[in-house]
Amino acid sequence: MTITLERLATQDELPSSASVVVIGGGIAGVSAALALAEKNISVVLLEKGHIAGEQSSRNLGWIRKTSRHPEDVPLALAADQLWSQMAERVGSDVGYKQSGIMFLSQTDELLGMHESWLKSVESLSLGSKMLSQKEIDKLVPGGVGQWKGGLYTPTDGKAEPHLAVPAMAKAAIQKGATIVQHCAVRSLVTTAGKISGVLTEKGEIRCEQVLLAGGAWSRRFLGNHGISLPTLPLVCSVLRTAPMDGPTDIAVGGPDFSFRKHQGGGYIITQRGKLDAPVTLDHLLIGHKYLEQLKHQRSFLKVSFGSTFFKDLALGRKWQAGAVSPMEKVRVNNPPVNHGLNQDALNNLSKAWPAFERATIEEAWAGVIDVTPDSNPVIDRIRSIPGLTIATGFSGHGFGTGPAAGQLAADIVMDVKPIIDPTPYKFDRF
Repeated sequence: MTITLERLATQDELPSSASVVVIGGGIAGVSAALALAEKNISVVLLEKGHIAGEQSSRNLGWIRKTSRHPEDVPLALAADQLWSQMAERVGSDVGYKQSGIMFLSQTDELLGMHESWLKSVESLSLGSKMLSQKEIDKLVPGGVGQWKGGLYTPTDGKAEPHLAVPAMAKAAIQKGATIVQHCAVRSLVTTAGKISGVLTEKGEIRCEQVLLAGGAWSRRFLGNHGISLPTLPLVCSVLRTAPMDGPTDIAVGGPDFSFRKHQGGGYIITQRGKLDAPVTLDHLLIGHKYLEQLKHQRSFLKVSFGSTFFKDLALGRKWQAGAVSPMEKVRVNNPPVNHGLNQDALNNLSKAWPAFERATIEEAWAGVIDVTPDSNPVIDRIRSIPGLTIATGFSGHGFGTGPAAGQLAADIVMDVKPIIDPTPYKFDRF
């Protein structure tokens, strides 16, 4: 996790009952708990480790509409509205700023893809536009890279993950939610086929509804209940520089780097052209569902086979309801940082913007991304277990839409009019 992440003190005592139990303390689960508490619904959030300990504190902090699937943009638009009100809503700074996001095109092929995306969202009036080299140089000064063009959305933005999720969690508690950390859920409890509670390592909680927002752990948890959720893990390594003078407050994605200004004065940087893909058993079991993605993205994946496979295998995929679960064996998924990829990112960025030649690395981390076959999340009821809803599979771009995703999940749980049409996120689309 990032060293700047605020660690929350929460209660240890497990309530005997609640209307809703949320499993998972990332941004989707926390946002849902906040939304439920604001409606005076009794909600308990259970986190096996600590709030935002995994991908919700390890992401880049981008809040974007740019380059999302067109069907995913309405959720991003709803999230924009929620982010703009978040500091007032939770009574604390979350680092939100509508500073814009830009994607650079180095080839005619990529330029064409950006132009096609822009055309596909024309009706949504996002304010996105194509940029010339001259316009890029004006908005992000000091560069020496040669670009075919750029795609820019001024209304995109950023927030600070280490501030945002803990602030939402504290607000949820203040508004009536109960949060218990270091408490893994071992199993769902059903009566006559319907949710009636959850069995945790600390005992049982009776409830009417469960929201599973377990990130990369959701597939394993659901699999133990006979439900196959298609997600595969990828690992992204990230670095943060020490405070430095840089070119812009706009977040920029290049072909083999990305950067955005951090609230602390440094920059968050990653190798945008590469992700680690350590092979696990799941790659062998459901990899065929990703063949279409692989055709277009194979060059982005650094595939390896080694200790990750055997560690993952040793965790197991089936366990008895009362037995120690895999989530207790690994409280926080903390993959090793690929320092080589981080250095590549910094080197590539320095060639395009020489100001980064003076950068020093203050912190580095890695996080596991749970990717679905179409890179969109699942936010839906599970029909085979009435009372169970899931919000997971955000595929590396869930922080930006997190507040709206949590609200949508809460709406589904409450059976009220949803914040947006949930059709793109149906479980049965797979």
